[in-house]
Amino acid sequence: MPETVAERLRSKAGADAPKLIRVLSGETIWPPPIWLMRQAGRYLPEYRALRAKAGGFLDLCYTPELATEVTLQPIRRFDLDAAILFSDILVVPHALGQEVRFVEGEGPRLDPLQDRAAFSRLKDAIDLDFLGPVYETVSRVRAELAKSKALIGFCGAPYTVATYMVGGRGGEEQAPARLMAYRDPDGFQDLIDRLVDASAAHLVAQLKAGADAVQIFDSWSGDLPPKEFARWSTDPIARLCGKVRDEVPGAKIIAFARGAGSKLADFAGVVPADGFGLATSEDLYAARSAVYSCRALQGSVDPIALVAGGEALDRAVDGVLQALGRNPLILNLGHGVRQETPPEHVAQLVARVRAE
Repeated sequence: MPETVAERLRSKAGADAPKLIRVLSGETIWPPPIWLMRQAGRYLPEYRALRAKAGGFLDLCYTPELATEVTLQPIRRFDLDAAILFSDILVVPHALGQEVRFVEGEGPRLDPLQDRAAFSRLKDAIDLDFLGPVYETVSRVRAELAKSKALIGFCGAPYTVATYMVGGRGGEEQAPARLMAYRDPDGFQDLIDRLVDASAAHLVAQLKAGADAVQIFDSWSGDLPPKEFARWSTDPIARLCGKVRDEVPGAKIIAFARGAGSKLADFAGVVPADGFGLATSEDLYAARSAVYSCRALQGSVDPIALVAGGEALDRAVDGVLQALGRNPLILNLGHGVRQETPPEHVAQLVARVRAE
């Protein structure tokens, strides 16, 4: 009989497992594994060349041959310890029936859901067949990626995805969604609940297709007051993790609530993730105290220091290693690689970590 996804993941939990998986299992490895958010993207000339041939951004995401190549580009160039699927968090609302497009130089645009009545435009459940090309990309990457490297799938957290669905675009503090949450909390809860179910199904499909771990990106919840943060970020992500583990016991999950700050302890106390991403603004020593020492932390070199390079980058890397390196650590940035980043600075970061 073919092995189940849970059996496949368990088989990767031993000493021969990818370093990232071992760290997410509670092991401290020195030097720590490295991957970078937005490690595949516009700062790489090989990405820009491929992007020019692909047409629209979503065409690139939904073409498995091209998305596979983009995913693997930074692995070939920098020998990072993990690849992250090239896709976008907004494929989930797209597969729920919302119009999604990307405007060159401006970013995503969605047909905004301005009130509860607009939710009727959404499908009752995510269309996984619509996202079949994404899962084909996962399978292709896993087949081409060395066994020593981990493959990370991902989704946006329900709150962050909801802010784009309601507002129709990114904006200052994602105010339209926050207003809806205050004015119609029951209606906003309905949208969050739909996204918990849809996101869980999306992550499970990626794990079944070959992903070794998944990350949940909550990019916009850090601005929420504590009570709202608990309701709209912590609780949905906890439920999302639970639904994934119901389908894939032992699934490795990283939760990244950007800018959680003083709310991190409560967040980590409720969310059953294996690792927690840290933003650049976090106090690393306070974060380590807030999370049980057997659970991994991920981060949090400043992306601006990566742009700067030189001694500033070395100091930033050394600071993270000194603060977090005695416990399970995944070296990453506090946010994504910026477009203006020189590729040689990424090579410098990798060399600095591995020279320790």
